[in-house]
Amino acid sequence: MGLSGRVPHRVDAVTKAGLLGLLDDALDAGWTVRRVCHELELGEVRAHRWMARRALGRLADKAPGGSPMHGLLDEEAAQILALFDDWGETDRSHRKLAHRGSYLGRVWVSPSSVRRVLLLADKHFRPLPRPGRSQRRPFPDWVAYKPNSIWIYDTTHFPRAGMAVLIIQDLVSRKWITEVVSSEETSTQVEIGFTDALAIEGLLDTVEARLDNGRANPGVDDQARPILLAVSDNGPQMTSVSTREFMALCAIAQHFGRPGTPLLTG
Repeated sequence: MGLSGRVPHRVDAVTKAGLLGLLDDALDAGWTVRRVCHELELGEVRAHRWMARRALGRLADKAPGGSPMHGLLDEEAAQILALFDDWGETDRSHRKLAHRGSYLGRVWVSPSSVRRVLLLADKHFRPLPRPGRSQRRPFPDWVAYKPNSIWIYDTTHFPRAGMAVLIIQDLVSRKWITEVVSSEETSTQVEIGFTDALAIEGLLDTVEARLDNGRANPGVDDQARPILLAVSDNGPQMTSVSTREFMALCAIAQHFGRPGTPLLTG
């Protein structure tokens, strides 16, 4: 039987029959059940249970799991595979596919059931293709690397206080020009911050002169006549139409960093 030491918790029917045969031989020789079980390192209650099952011809263990009432039907498994063929490239997730089945009224199963059926059928979701690497755009040729030529701005969040701070800084001199503290993060804060920064640096008169001459058109971005370059990331308050029109009105050109690389803004 290949056993040594205590009998394992689960053994096959052949091993049980062999141990019961040893038990029968020992009983015929005058041993007690308790003594035989002690020598075989087999529980006495377990030995009695095996003898009762042998009498009924059910010495072999049943398959684990049984037949639960909530087990998947063949029709449900077929619907899961059909959903994978129809929507797998769109959903690309066993969770979304399970919800898709209930939305369409085709099958109502849990996400774990969908994953198990697909795994048994050797069907797998293909990962989303990786986006191509974006290219860093150089600054325009007219930009001079001197103070008040390139400004960078970004927003820092303070979640515990529920506040956000817009900061405007000179890229060349690293001068902290101004900041705007607000509970909102919209184009309004960008306009307030740049208006204050232009006034602090003495550039507001230049902007007003452009407006008096009629040379600023808020609907057109003309980089041939900018006062300075504003560098930022691709946040919604930076790329909004209102911010673009304000920058064009002030003759400020915009330059956006590559998506996913916020550190390139400064």
